[in-house]
Amino acid sequence: MQTRVLGVRVDAVTMDKAVEIIEAFIGGGEPHLVATANAEMVMAAQNDLQLAGILEKADIVVPDGAGVVWAARYQGCEVPERVAGYDLVQRLLARSAACGYRVYFFGGADGIAQRAAETAKVWYPGITVAGVRHGFFTPAEMPGIIEEIRVKRVDILLVALGVPKQEKWLAANMRELDIPVSIGVGGSFDVMAGNVKRAPLWMRRLSLEWLFRLLLQPQRAIRMLALPRFVFAVLGAKKH
Repeated sequence: MQTRVLGVRVDAVTMDKAVEIIEAFIGGGEPHLVATANAEMVMAAQNDLQLAGILEKADIVVPDGAGVVWAARYQGCEVPERVAGYDLVQRLLARSAACGYRVYFFGGADGIAQRAAETAKVWYPGITVAGVRHGFFTPAEMPGIIEEIRVKRVDILLVALGVPKQEKWLAANMRELDIPVSIGVGGSFDVMAGNVKRAPLWMRRLSLEWLFRLLLQPQRAIRMLALPRFVFAVLGAKKH
């Protein structure tokens, strides 16, 4: 089942169902784009028609973010649960270790993807890391990067370039990459690398992860303004 939050398509799936769908993508072999929609991404899509179009065409858009789950439910669509992007990545890494999927880590500052990949090897023994590359590159380097990734016979490509750059990069290159599953993972590498702490479970359960991030990183205050704007936009949209 699908719903729309401020015009952005969101798939009303559980974590288990999302993993099942993504594993079916891997089995099929054709390129698929997985998007993780939170309130910031939905707000960005209001003024970024390219991003909005990418999300519309994505093969699955999971409800990443308590705000998106709340908005969908407020509009009358029973989204079963939040499918947090970080948790989805961990589930897929665990399945990769169990099933032999080849995973490529691309993005982040120099050394971050490498540390995230090393963490994955510790947490998920037997996982096959097909390759690792940081997220800084020039347009001239693009063909070489795509070829480097493509020849690794990757099953899952994790891309941490930030929203919306990662989604736009994947949409532009996924056919040439020819990888069954590509996902924009935002700050997941930073968390896995130990650079950023994740909110404790009790705060996540109370939908207060945004507050933890703000307390930990006050410089995010400007970005966090998207959250109240999102709430007011959802409330206003229902009135109409």
